[in-house]
Amino acid sequence: MVSKSKVTISDVARAAGVSNSAVSYALNGKPGVSEETRDKVLKVAERMGWKPNMAAKALSDASTRTVGLVVEVDPDVLSVESYFMELIAGLGDALEAYDYSLLVRIVSDSKNAMRIHRHWIATGSVDAMLVMNVEVGDPRIDFYKEHSSMPVLAIADPSVTHGLPSMTSDDAEGARLIVDYLHELGHRHIARVAGPERYAHTFIRDRAFMEESSSLGMVCDCLHADYSPEQGRDMTNRLLAFSDAPTAIVYDNDAMAIEGLHVAAERGLSVPDDLSVMAWDDSFACTATTPPITAMWRDIPRLGAKAVPMLMALIEGKKVENAMESPYELIQRGSTGTPKVAKE
Repeated sequence: MVSKSKVTISDVARAAGVSNSAVSYALNGKPGVSEETRDKVLKVAERMGWKPNMAAKALSDASTRTVGLVVEVDPDVLSVESYFMELIAGLGDALEAYDYSLLVRIVSDSKNAMRIHRHWIATGSVDAMLVMNVEVGDPRIDFYKEHSSMPVLAIADPSVTHGLPSMTSDDAEGARLIVDYLHELGHRHIARVAGPERYAHTFIRDRAFMEESSSLGMVCDCLHADYSPEQGRDMTNRLLAFSDAPTAIVYDNDAMAIEGLHVAAERGLSVPDDLSVMAWDDSFACTATTPPITAMWRDIPRLGAKAVPMLMALIEGKKVENAMESPYELIQRGSTGTPKVAKE
């Protein structure tokens, strides 16, 4: 007769009607579950005769030499979005010098993202976490404030990280550079096809665009998209449908900017005489179009070289100050110029 295997966390979770992560929180005395749930789990575990697996506990307490990153993005967007690939490449290269790995999970909704964050905390799957695309009022920030034992670095503006260490880009200054540049070229009515409105960096860019254009007496329209080429095309057509259409459009990524060029050509518009086109993040794709696209450049792969030492310091229990990414540089190419209306 085969003896019954020992009771597992999954057994306790099924009996208590809760998740494996909730059982792990409760049994290990970690925050993340209510006292009512903790008490219920402990009683069920005691009744079932659950005993901790000391070998597994020793492994969970040991270093995994892994940094976790949960990317919440539509797979179709990820497949054309250069920022994510450049960021991951830079992080992976910098982590290799410390003999660390980057564990990346890609999900399309916040519910699944939070499930993974909770699971990694409960199981000790990673030594540290990177958090990106932080939203205004992002639940991940409060979650990691509650689980302060987990080293976390946010790639976000410090104004929305509530004390979590952050690596940030100067998006407000980048927006001002763009508006000032277009103003000097003679544009007085510009537009922006921005990223999702829920992201904190989108809000910061929106505000800076509006403030700077207003101070210069310019009109600035803004529509929000999801970074996909399809929405870049849709938003461009909407902006150009009006009789008082903008003479310049700035896109929050290169994929949408390329679609902007396509729409302009389909409408018989000359770039840059009839319409100037700009991309926020520069990439090889911006040099492969006709005309090549003017873009805001920053050294995204090098971000890893700055972020990874911060993560290693956090893992060692050291205090880490907020840091700034490399500054933006405006790379002028053939897609921007003086508008025809200013020449006449």
